[in-house]
Amino acid sequence: MTLTHLDEQDRPKMVDVSSKEDTSRIAIASGMITMSKVAYDNVISNQNKKGPVLQTAVIASIMGAKKTPEIIPMCHPLLLTGINCDVEQLDDICTFRLTVTTKLKGQTGVEMEALTGVSIGLLTIYDMVKAIDKGMIISDIKLVHKSGGKTGDYNI
Repeated sequence: MTLTHLDEQDRPKMVDVSSKEDTSRIAIASGMITMSKVAYDNVISNQNKKGPVLQTAVIASIMGAKKTPEIIPMCHPLLLTGINCDVEQLDDICTFRLTVTTKLKGQTGVEMEALTGVSIGLLTIYDMVKAIDKGMIISDIKLVHKSGGKTGDYNI
């Protein structure tokens, strides 16, 4: 098997996508953060001293998706055409599910941007709530869907 991120001398390289056609590409990733009832109630009541937790997490998710090539070494800088974030409250288990959708028309996929957006958003929630609950659990970060490109669609 040939590794795409190594050259003939086994040195790291960023894959050359210049010969690929532009296609519409979409990626959806999600993840969860579970916390104590006290922390959860603090977030949903907008009583956190650091400000509106969920709104801040959405902004952080967007920023994280946009900054992906700056923190993941082999990711291409992309001209994202859309980023959408959704936060779902799972009251019965004191959990927030964050879903990030990234879109573009280009030569390479947007999965890493969606996954990075989810990760940064969940870490932002943790940062803003850690004074109440240091035992929060971030889990289930995963690619849910991708479309576009030569490998076609992926769905879980």
